[in-house]
Amino acid sequence: MEKLFNHLANATAKLAGRPWTFIVCLAVVLIWAVTGPVFRYSETWQLVINTGTTIVTFLMVFLIQNTQNRDAAAMHAKMDELIYAVKKADAAFIGIEHLTDKELAAILRRSSGAGATYTPGSPRGRSGAARRHARRPDRPRRKNRVQFV
Repeated sequence: MEKLFNHLANATAKLAGRPWTFIVCLAVVLIWAVTGPVFRYSETWQLVINTGTTIVTFLMVFLIQNTQNRDAAAMHAKMDELIYAVKKADAAFIGIEHLTDKELAAILRRSSGAGATYTPGSPRGRSGAARRHARRPDRPRRKNRVQFV
């Protein structure tokens, strides 16, 4: 079931992002607008476009969100691997996507030079959550942290 949903979400996201999809949707709206005088701008005429766009929007939100969640997870896994592979990189940045907004803002301030006390690689100045999410060199790497089926 999940594999089918992922396939449907990917296909829908690809299709929704194409220029022809926009042109078709624009054509539907124009046809609807042109038919207004024929149907005397009735409530039913208005309900058709309102219902149609609401249903499409409702379904697209879930499909596109699923695709974005998987893309973000893949990006995090790739970035974690790059940080792990580069010897000079600060492993404390691995997993910081799990921190709160305040903790992330503090790390950004420190690493951008606004806070001169932050030194990459040093636990000083980092929040407890950032230290908890840092990969320790003495621990073996977890394989297949993100699994796509």
